[in-house]
Amino acid sequence: MVNLPQKKVGIVACSGEELAGGTVTRLAALKVLEQLRPKDTVTICLPLFLAGGEGDRAFARFYPTIAIDGCEQRCAARATEMYSGKPVASILVTELRTDRDIGTMRRLNDSGRELVNVTADRTAALVDQLLGKKWDRRAGEFIGEAKIEGVAPSAIEATCSCGSGIPVQKVNVDGQVVTLIALPAIFQQFREQGKAPGNGVTRELLDLVKVYNAVPAEQEASYLSVLEQEYTVFCAKENA
Repeated sequence: MVNLPQKKVGIVACSGEELAGGTVTRLAALKVLEQLRPKDTVTICLPLFLAGGEGDRAFARFYPTIAIDGCEQRCAARATEMYSGKPVASILVTELRTDRDIGTMRRLNDSGRELVNVTADRTAALVDQLLGKKWDRRAGEFIGEAKIEGVAPSAIEATCSCGSGIPVQKVNVDGQVVTLIALPAIFQQFREQGKAPGNGVTRELLDLVKVYNAVPAEQEASYLSVLEQEYTVFCAKENA
């Protein structure tokens, strides 16, 4: 298997600024990213995601993503499903509310601030489930997790999925530009294993590419041709 970056969970929060629920989603997501699970999560920028940000879309296709929405429109969840795949979990703030009055979009009241905490805690719990982590209540830490000496959780900044390190490459398949996740890493691995371009190697390439990407059965021949061409070019550049 290709050596890809450590598995993390993407957090995408709605961008609605006209409702207090939108404020809750953003503050809850920030709390998870910067305080509760800073080493296990990255943020997905919804506006950039919608505008075609390849880093964000690639991350959401490869890694589990949690959508946090402030209203029944579920913009974050729907956008993720439309461009990358259905999020593995979706949180709707209105379903967690116990008080109708949570303040305004610019100033949450006590109920609104408590809703932020409830939403953040629910999100953090889902992150733990997705990563298979277990909490040691006596030790106050995750079982088997290495400590970072001298670094407090609040000192770890929230990171963006754009910098997650997932390698992608655009190729032209039957006149359509397709972004293939992990392709550069796959090429590098094959070259390091001494596999020269050729029919047998190309089939291996396709099999591994299909682990990380959806390849329509009717286009497999086209993908084989493209992969052989791209891998040949890659090897030529590396040998130059």
